[in-house]
Amino acid sequence: MLAQSTSSALPRIVVVGGGAGGLALATQLGRELGRTGRAEIVLADLDAAYVWKPMLHTVAAGTYDAGIQQTAYLAQAASRHFHFVPGRMTALNREARQITLAPVTDINGKESLPERLVGYDYLVLAVGSRANDFGTPGVQEYCDFIEGRREARIFNSKLRLELLRAVHSNETGGLAIIGGGATGVQLAAEVSHMMEVIDGYGVPDAHAHFKLYLIEMQSSILAGFPEHVVRQATRQLAKVGVEVMTDAQVASVDAEGVSLKDGRHLPARIKVWAAGVKAPEFLHGIDGLESLRNGRLVINTMLQTRRDDRIYAIGDCAALTFPGETMPLPTTAQVANQQAKYLASALPRRLAGQESPPFQYHDMGKIVSLSDYNAFGVLGNYGFFKGSFIEGRFAQLGHLFLYRRFQVDLYGWWRTGLRMIADRINRLSQPKVRLD
Repeated sequence: MLAQSTSSALPRIVVVGGGAGGLALATQLGRELGRTGRAEIVLADLDAAYVWKPMLHTVAAGTYDAGIQQTAYLAQAASRHFHFVPGRMTALNREARQITLAPVTDINGKESLPERLVGYDYLVLAVGSRANDFGTPGVQEYCDFIEGRREARIFNSKLRLELLRAVHSNETGGLAIIGGGATGVQLAAEVSHMMEVIDGYGVPDAHAHFKLYLIEMQSSILAGFPEHVVRQATRQLAKVGVEVMTDAQVASVDAEGVSLKDGRHLPARIKVWAAGVKAPEFLHGIDGLESLRNGRLVINTMLQTRRDDRIYAIGDCAALTFPGETMPLPTTAQVANQQAKYLASALPRRLAGQESPPFQYHDMGKIVSLSDYNAFGVLGNYGFFKGSFIEGRFAQLGHLFLYRRFQVDLYGWWRTGLRMIADRINRLSQPKVRLD
């Protein structure tokens, strides 16, 4: 286990958060600096493994095995020359250059590891974001938040049990997804697909016993997508049994469903909150660092926090607004990945006393995948096919390509190829949905 503070002659770079940005960064720094003995690289995260966030909806619906998709931090650390420390960050001491990690407990709540202090020479905060409930009554008590691997698997268990209860009791169950962004849209489509699949496993006509609601307070779903993408996605969702409700503001949530501000009550014993974005609570105003109202840390074009140039922030928890722009970069996996690649080059240069050019973001576009039904996307203003609209199989392959490219960054081409073969074998030999 690591010492409480930096005692090695080597500079220590601590990355907090093993998401798309943090894990990729720790992996690349481990290869560049850890393997050659030029720095000590540390990754801290509460979970033991990571599932690529744009694929979490498949784990939540049970249409993909988390065990195949996930990356175990300890194994990755061993093969890529960095250290993994389990724990959730709770505090920062900039003067002492230390972070505090909360105690780690087992499933029974018994403490396995005590609170610890971890020193750093350079700190990278990559702790992602959380859905923002805006103080809506009942959300914390009755809604699921699918923020990571653990939450996705817990939700999947609840979903299966509720679906079976509704079918075998001859009652009508329901799932309400609050938030019509890409996360909510993809989850709704994936759950619909799951219900079609289980028809073949002795659960007939699941759609007749289970209502799917997608609730969005704006006038349309998929904010930020072109209008034609929104129209086609809305039609596709309706076609597969999802009731899309726009201009619908949630007043409160209770055990039996969702109450809207227009007086309607939607019966749904399972609710998912997928609206809004905010940084984790502990980050709000942490040790004087500048942040936005939603807690995202304000950073410059070198990805440094404005009040401490030894502390960097990337991904969803960071807010970078380029000169001349009014809004920070969006909270997407491609932003986190590009920022991780930038720091993987900039930090070694800084250790060598060299300067780096400012970070530049290239919008590669966005894709929303509606399970096996369809996919829609728009290419970004970078590359040969600028701004082109894609759909169908080509868009689905584009979404899959992004996932495989992320795996290549973690494992290299050879190991990614082996994982693709294992993935294919698993799909052929195992049930199409998780039934245990």
